[in-house]
Amino acid sequence: MRRFALALLATLPLIATGEIYKWTDENGRVNFGDRPQNQDRAERLPLRVNSYESVNYEKLSPTAASTSKRVFMYSAAWCGYCKQARQYFQQSGISFIEHDIEKDSRARQAYDALGGNGVPIILVGERRMNGFSVTGFQRIYQ
Repeated sequence: MRRFALALLATLPLIATGEIYKWTDENGRVNFGDRPQNQDRAERLPLRVNSYESVNYEKLSPTAASTSKRVFMYSAAWCGYCKQARQYFQQSGISFIEHDIEKDSRARQAYDALGGNGVPIILVGERRMNGFSVTGFQRIYQ
């Protein structure tokens, strides 16, 4: 049962792709949604996800983070790379603190102070990783 649950969780990011449509109803009102009333009169809008497409690294100033191995992640609920990182941390038994920048205003302020322009941002001590990959994370976690 546990393997089935893990397999299901691993496939959710693939299933959870969404589409947004724009259409005008008979009263002249513009509507947006994931299920248009009339497919022929709806315009499919492109989705732009603001997440890091590749991994890059930075060294933070000593005052920006502690020298410990504590892991901090600035994330958003919709971000597939954030989900991958979260799953990897949990499966590997790596303790981490997650800050959702869309739900927590203080997390958003800290993210902005870091100059964030995508998610995830992962901090380990004085090291920063923009984006997520297992090998990239292992590089900064050593």
